[in-house]
Amino acid sequence: MDNKVAIGDIRVMISDFLIKHAFSKVAVLVDENTEKHCLPLVNKSIDDFDIIKIESGEENKNLTTCQHIWQSLTDNGYDRHALLINLGGGVIGDMGGFCASTYKRGIAFMNIPTTLLSMVDASVGGKLGVDFGTYKNHIGLFQIPNQVCIDATFLETLPEKELRSGFAEVIKHALITEGNDWNNIVSSSFESMEWSTVIDKSVAIKSKIVAKDFKESGLRKILNFGHTIGHAIESYFLEQGVDQKILHGEAVAIGMICELYLSCKKLNFDQADFDKIVAYIIKTYGLIDIPESGYSMIISLCGQDKKNAGNKIQAVLLKSIGIPITDSEIDSEEILDAISYYSKLNI
Repeated sequence: MDNKVAIGDIRVMISDFLIKHAFSKVAVLVDENTEKHCLPLVNKSIDDFDIIKIESGEENKNLTTCQHIWQSLTDNGYDRHALLINLGGGVIGDMGGFCASTYKRGIAFMNIPTTLLSMVDASVGGKLGVDFGTYKNHIGLFQIPNQVCIDATFLETLPEKELRSGFAEVIKHALITEGNDWNNIVSSSFESMEWSTVIDKSVAIKSKIVAKDFKESGLRKILNFGHTIGHAIESYFLEQGVDQKILHGEAVAIGMICELYLSCKKLNFDQADFDKIVAYIIKTYGLIDIPESGYSMIISLCGQDKKNAGNKIQAVLLKSIGIPITDSEIDSEEILDAISYYSKLNI
């Protein structure tokens, strides 16, 4: 496991880190939700700090919000020896880390993930960035946080829908790695999950992969399973307006079904395993209506995926559970076929 990722009591972890380092100033980045529900769990561990507040939601993960963060750091006289603590989910972790890494060419930052999604996914790997128009994480960089502190206590502040969103990444980790992780998941209900154990396992899986391929030139690409089509679907709904947006994990759940469907078509993925996985995902997430009028835009958005090479759309498909195949070329017709298959499940 990444030695910069600590799991335990949040107050102890923050205190230990601050004792070991002498920062000129400390700021805590929050949104309206984490300010209310999460800041009280950490503020007594920090003697003196400024609060930088942004609005929650993927629709605010953009350069305009970055300007606000950079301006706040500037106005409060933050130098290169300061620390930014990002207290929140994936949006705050990605964007706060991006802002810290670019402010004065880089200041220290700590990520405190407060959602299951950010704990099991964004907490490891150093991917930072913001959305650009409809393109997710289009502007960004790789930079490991100086410290990541994970405390499952924060999950008590989450609505169930957010927990389910994060769980999609847990399912993904289980499907792309060999072992009994998938069998353990499919034999349990979402409601019966022991979250501390789930987090520990997922962080260990992702840490092992990232340690071997930090810049995503090879092995790390397997972590994108479900994301080529999933990100496009997420971006499509975000473009329809705030009221229409779906959560990242909901989009990845759809993406996994679509990319498993293509795995059956192109790599002979086992039909019985496919049926069992699809049934479990639908039981956990239900079905989301994708209007036929949106298919062409989703396909177009797949063409902007960062994993693509030239004009070729590339996805991660599975030959079998635990055997992902990266750089699998898929075309527009195949994507349309997969989305149509998912939509027919709703009939």
